[in-house]
Amino acid sequence: MNTTSSTAQSMEQLSANYTWSQPPAQLLQRMEQRLGQVLLGKQTAIRDVMIGLLAGGHLLIEDVPGVGKTMLATSIARLLGGKFHRIQFTSDLLPADIIGGMIMDAQGRGLVYREGPIMANVVLGDELNRASSKSQSALLEALEHRSVSIEGVTHPLPQPFVFIATQNPLRYEGTNRLLEAQLDRFMLQLSLGYPGQQVEQELLEQFAAARRPKLELLRAVISHEEWQQMQAELQRVYVHPSLIGYMTEVAAFTRADESLVLGLSPRALRDWLRAAQASAYMQSRGFIVPDDLLHIGATVLAHRIELKSYPNTHQMKRDYVNQVLQRIPVSRNVKERSR
Repeated sequence: MNTTSSTAQSMEQLSANYTWSQPPAQLLQRMEQRLGQVLLGKQTAIRDVMIGLLAGGHLLIEDVPGVGKTMLATSIARLLGGKFHRIQFTSDLLPADIIGGMIMDAQGRGLVYREGPIMANVVLGDELNRASSKSQSALLEALEHRSVSIEGVTHPLPQPFVFIATQNPLRYEGTNRLLEAQLDRFMLQLSLGYPGQQVEQELLEQFAAARRPKLELLRAVISHEEWQQMQAELQRVYVHPSLIGYMTEVAAFTRADESLVLGLSPRALRDWLRAAQASAYMQSRGFIVPDDLLHIGATVLAHRIELKSYPNTHQMKRDYVNQVLQRIPVSRNVKERSR
């Protein structure tokens, strides 16, 4: 059996017990196109965002003000539908302002749980690194276990749940460095960057002619049931044992490298695996290939390591990860199978 027919059969098997309104690839493509209409000229970043969301991860978007971070996060919330909350992180924000707390019931029933804004399907944490470490720590359980605990009682978050955080570069006044445990719970960290001159001209022309898409008019393109079905199916995308071996070699190299203070965690490898499976799923493949790992590797892994050198910028970390990915060879058998 050739590779093409094997791939098609695998994708049919993944969706064998579910009736789709439209093929998953078409639904995902439509969502990607809608995001591209809002954020012009950022197709690569949008594809990475789609991979992270589909893989069930949380997103950290770092960049200078005014390049579209909040607009992208709000558009994602609109296109996924469900309940959306925005948390504006400030230095005086308290943990209870995020996860909620116990209050006295007005009807005399004693203390009852008052939900915080984290109780939503899509939560935008704007300028996350302006909050104190104490407030940041309040997110740890929510991001990893999708629940919050108040007075010894665990409250599950709505499903699906995704947290999209934005942060300003550390050189900006009033910013704090995110905790290592916090960073490790974000599947992807990416930057949008300034638009190219031609794209920026098109953007201004849209503003001048009042043709910019209105975020409030965006509607969900994928139902929650379909989204969760996709996330369940991609976890069954096949991963060759040699690729798993390649991933563990990369992690072992970072943990032994004396130029690093902190290497890759097991959680980082899990997220890398899920992102690669999502990349394959978006391309209607029933198995991952080396390019799935290599394309998304730096975006998933760079923010989880710490260099000894100074400055320890995110771009330097990305360069380091890309060098390691190229330095460690992928099995020849896997390369031949993916052709």
